Amino acid sequence: MNQKFDDYADNEDNDLQVEEYDITAAPNDFNILTIFSFIESGAVEIPGFQRNYVWDIGRASKLIESLILGLPVPQVFLYEVDRNKFFVIDGQQRLMSIYYFIKKRFPRKDKRSELRAIFNEHGRIPENIVDNDEYFENFRLKLPEMLPNHPSKFKGLGYNTLERYKSQFELRTIRNVIIKQNSPQGDDSSMYEVFNRLNTGGINLRPQEIRLSMYHSAFYDVLHKVNADKRWRSLLGDDTPDLHMKDMEILLRGFALLIEGDKYAPSMVRFLNQFSRSMRSNSAEQNKYYYDLISSFLDACGDLPDRAFTKNGRFNVALFEAIFVASCAAPLAKRGLVADKISPAHVQALEGDKEFLDALKEGTTQTKNVVMRLSRASFHLGFR
Repeated sequence: MNQKFDDYADNEDNDLQVEEYDITAAPNDFNILTIFSFIESGAVEIPGFQRNYVWDIGRASKLIESLILGLPVPQVFLYEVDRNKFFVIDGQQRLMSIYYFIKKRFPRKDKRSELRAIFNEHGRIPENIVDNDEYFENFRLKLPEMLPNHPSKFKGLGYNTLERYKSQFELRTIRNVIIKQNSPQGDDSSMYEVFNRLNTGGINLRPQEIRLSMYHSAFYDVLHKVNADKRWRSLLGDDTPDLHMKDMEILLRGFALLIEGDKYAPSMVRFLNQFSRSMRSNSAEQNKYYYDLISSFLDACGDLPDRAFTKNGRFNVALFEAIFVASCAAPLAKRGLVADKISPAHVQALEGDKEFLDALKEGTTQTKNVVMRLSRASFHLGFR
């Protein structure tokens, strides 16, 4: 459990209940030029939650040498999101090493986070950035000597100076396993499970980190904006956004229960995934309204002390989301904004409400308990 947040769903809901899927995993041997063209065209994307490019030029050079020599390299896993659109699940470092070698440039270590943001924005690295020596150096193979005074014959070569080995390199193949969900249609939960279960680069991903990549939309930009708002940070009692985006997930959950709470059924992970997917179709006007609505809610919390939803040093997620939904439900129905101030007495009364507390003791993500907590919040805020 994240020590900053007292979240009722953490103990019960870290994993989705796995349903039966019809999934294919098809091996494809793509040559190097095909792989490069896939990345350059944006057909193959590096999901936003994956780490930056971390290989040094020596390790990248060994991969290129292996390909030239025809030595086997590990397979790559891709998830087919749509026709001719793939997410890299495993193999980011290998693919980007190939991409950079053919571009004839190697990224400087202190610029890699910035380059990742540029890559995410454009789907590729623009030529003016590739040519900029502040971001890149020339990519010439840096290889150890095979024996003393016997350097590798490829040492110091670049893509354009491979000469007779160039076509040999370009036509080498890498096994790509393409995973595709055939059914159920309209439900991409298996993609979430693949991301969640496959150890990508040795990092443990939290649900919101995966969700951000899979379902990013203009609505998520609203959540990012709110997550940086001083009023929200004051309620959390922490100026620094959470590394694993738990604070952003709390905002998402509040909106999900507010807008689609009547459809809620466990698990919370699946519910939030489905809600995130549905919000991708929002208009700009809808997203603006949702921002204005939560902004009015934060104003309504103006009389509350800092860390008003914190108990025993941890932010009480259930308390916050219940107050948020109860405060915003009536304004949402009329496409209005929250006008009435939320008093500390409202929060304290709900915090000590027996039925509210009982609904947090066991089976906390069950529909009846979620509904009970929202109902008790409406009672204490005067929406009987």
